[in-house]
Amino acid sequence: MSITVNKKAFHDYFIEEKFEAGIVLEGWEVKAIRAGRVNIKEAYVIIRSGEIFVIGMHISPLATASTHDRHDPVRTRKLLLHEREIMKLIGKVERAGYALTPLDLHFSRGRVKLEVGLAKGKKQYDKRADQLEKDARREAERAIKERAR
Repeated sequence: MSITVNKKAFHDYFIEEKFEAGIVLEGWEVKAIRAGRVNIKEAYVIIRSGEIFVIGMHISPLATASTHDRHDPVRTRKLLLHEREIMKLIGKVERAGYALTPLDLHFSRGRVKLEVGLAKGKKQYDKRADQLEKDARREAERAIKERAR
């Protein structure tokens, strides 16, 4: 069950591989995510000392959240992956020039998971070609609907 999707990532990058990672969250963050108060559009993933973190993921606290705790909506959150997956990602990012980008935040068996994509940046002409292809597909679907009537 998807909570939010980062459409901007699919526009800006070619996604080579996808990995599902758990996230270390606080209780108020899980409640806010269940309420849909999360945004991963400006978020990015970094590797720091053999661990993977997501930065810039905005989780707005609920109005009913505790008043005595200080809630930081864009704090750095650790991602949980198997060690061999982390080593594979480190190798690709450092040697092959890939980027890590968050793609999708979803529930898996009651737990919040973040789908991380191993991405290669698109050039401007690639983005234009994708848009033209998308427009052509939309026009073809529209023409098929018109003929069916």
